Amino acid sequence: MLPTHHRRIVLASRPVGEPVESDFEMEEVPVPEPGPGQVLVRGLYLSLDPYMRGRMRDDASYAPPVEIGGVMTGGAVGQIVASLASEFSVGDIVEGRLGWQEFAVGTAASLRRVDRELAPISTANGILGMPGMTAYCGLFEIGNPKVGETVVVSAASGAVGQVVGQLAKRAGCHVVGIAGGARKCSFVIDELGFDACIDYKMDASPFEQALARACPNGIDVYFDNVGGVVSDAVILQLNVWARIVLCGAISQYNSDEPEMAPRLPAFFVGQRVIMRGFIVSDFAAKFDHVRKIMGALVRDGNLKYREDIVDGLENAPRAFIGLLRGENFGKLQVRVSSEDD
Repeated sequence: MLPTHHRRIVLASRPVGEPVESDFEMEEVPVPEPGPGQVLVRGLYLSLDPYMRGRMRDDASYAPPVEIGGVMTGGAVGQIVASLASEFSVGDIVEGRLGWQEFAVGTAASLRRVDRELAPISTANGILGMPGMTAYCGLFEIGNPKVGETVVVSAASGAVGQVVGQLAKRAGCHVVGIAGGARKCSFVIDELGFDACIDYKMDASPFEQALARACPNGIDVYFDNVGGVVSDAVILQLNVWARIVLCGAISQYNSDEPEMAPRLPAFFVGQRVIMRGFIVSDFAAKFDHVRKIMGALVRDGNLKYREDIVDGLENAPRAFIGLLRGENFGKLQVRVSSEDD
């Protein structure tokens, strides 16, 4: 029997700088009822992602902000527990924008059925979900890596970076990761197969020297997930015709004012650098095709992934704050409930 009430986390205030737990509030409200053509979904795994920090700002952006008192936005994997839609049955596993809550109503247009036989269902939030699509489309549609080129990936142990590097290796590239801490760097090299990984927590000068040693032929593709001083150092070692894939800038998301960066228009002109930002939905038409490719690689053990799973919806704010500090190790998710509940 379904409960009459459920928990959800709403935005209580807009953060100034780094979010704090009091910027979020837990509410208990009635479980919504699906209408015609709708389904009721019980959340199983909530995805926590850096873009959510931008939704907490009341700024013009490519997506509207979360309103004060509104449920925090977020993708999630869930199980249908009631259906008034012909496309879905009770028990189906789906993925969609369900938000930070235990139950949500969705439609066939807003949900995607998850193949639980392909891989653990949590991967629909990670390597076979938005981060995986981001990695594949950003690398191949914008980065366009060629055999023998050098590809550098920041936040290399994260949900997107770990996939980018493995795909670049499969494309015949020399791949260098950037991550925070010896444990993450070891994982990137020993488990994911990168050629090298540099700890950005070193002092700036040794970092630049380590980067040069790891990239003796310069850098052809930079997949940027962090921005800031790390990216400043990478940019200065770009080759002629280099491509920069601007995926994220997590180092800047808690800043009220953007950091000053080197002014490099003359350098970019001389090196003919191509730099492009993107949102993964730009390539939505390719997702089904990409998911088939990625799914086969995961199923056959040719594409590895790491997940960082926190138990309990009540722990989502603390985990999200840690994500912005780089405390997670792999794709960060919150286990909201289990299929057996």
